Amino acid sequence: MTHIKLIVGLGNPGAEYEDTRHNAGFWLVDELAWRWKAPLNEEKKFFGQVARARVAGGEVWLLKPQTFMNRSGQAVQALAAFYKIAPQEILVVHDELDIAVGRIKFKQGGGNGGHNGLKDIQARLGNADFYRLRLGIGHPGDRSEVVNYVLKKPRAEERELIDAAVRRSVEHMELILAGDFAAAQRQLHSAV
Repeated sequence: MTHIKLIVGLGNPGAEYEDTRHNAGFWLVDELAWRWKAPLNEEKKFFGQVARARVAGGEVWLLKPQTFMNRSGQAVQALAAFYKIAPQEILVVHDELDIAVGRIKFKQGGGNGGHNGLKDIQARLGNADFYRLRLGIGHPGDRSEVVNYVLKKPRAEERELIDAAVRRSVEHMELILAGDFAAAQRQLHSAV
């Protein structure tokens, strides 16, 4: 049975990006670090902020790459190689344009949907078999607005929905860590 050994939250480093839609993955990892009392520390050799959490299923690494989104794979590859973590033992948490604000989708493998963070992780790992927890941020409606949209703060009511999705994801993380992926999907996909 597959067990998740590394949870990666995608985002961009720096105060100017902290509250932008593209940082939804960071928000979830911050919440896990807080709940699991596993403070994140800067680790130069892993190009990110890292924590080792002790949870019911054993040990789980938390990672927030500090390389900017389009180079996220550098941090993932470094930590995964060092600790011999296979792609199918990695969960990547990221913002998703193609899902309504506040909705959650959980899956293994697949394409990258144009998401630069996923694209770089796939290239660096040479594999797309990692799990993804996709936090819906909605779409601006116009393709030319996407970059501007993901790098802006969500409106207050959108942030509330995203924060609620983060909390729901964290509450169901036990199912994911236990390898009960079907139950996790049912719970996460049905929540509104």
